[in-house]
Amino acid sequence: MMLVPRRNSFDLLDDFFEDDFFGRKERNLMKTDIREKDDKYIIDIDLPGFEKENINLSLENGYLNIHAKVEKNEHNKEKEKFIHKERFYGECSRSFYVGDEIKEKDINAEFKNGILKVEIPKKEKNKEDKTIKQIEIK
Repeated sequence: MMLVPRRNSFDLLDDFFEDDFFGRKERNLMKTDIREKDDKYIIDIDLPGFEKENINLSLENGYLNIHAKVEKNEHNKEKEKFIHKERFYGECSRSFYVGDEIKEKDINAEFKNGILKVEIPKKEKNKEDKTIKQIEIK
């Protein structure tokens, strides 16, 4: 018996572009939803199989950077021959522009059940006084 995922159809072109060289596995990492509320943005990022300790958030030049890694645990010293492998081991990252007004203390993050939830408050940009001021002619 062979344990290989079954497909409904065979398409040579699809098989070619789904090759790891074209980043098929990376497309499935860090799937993200961004919601907007009255006072904040909420970013939900799927990170199944990751540990909280291996997820880093940083803020640099107005960009929120999210970096995560998962390491392969080799319990079995024997060499195993994989017939099919879909689990990810390695590092991945995403960046989102949140603006220069946002500071680290403004951002709240929580990791629960494989989902990273990041809340970013809405902040108004420093508005210059754009009212027209008359200059008196003497």
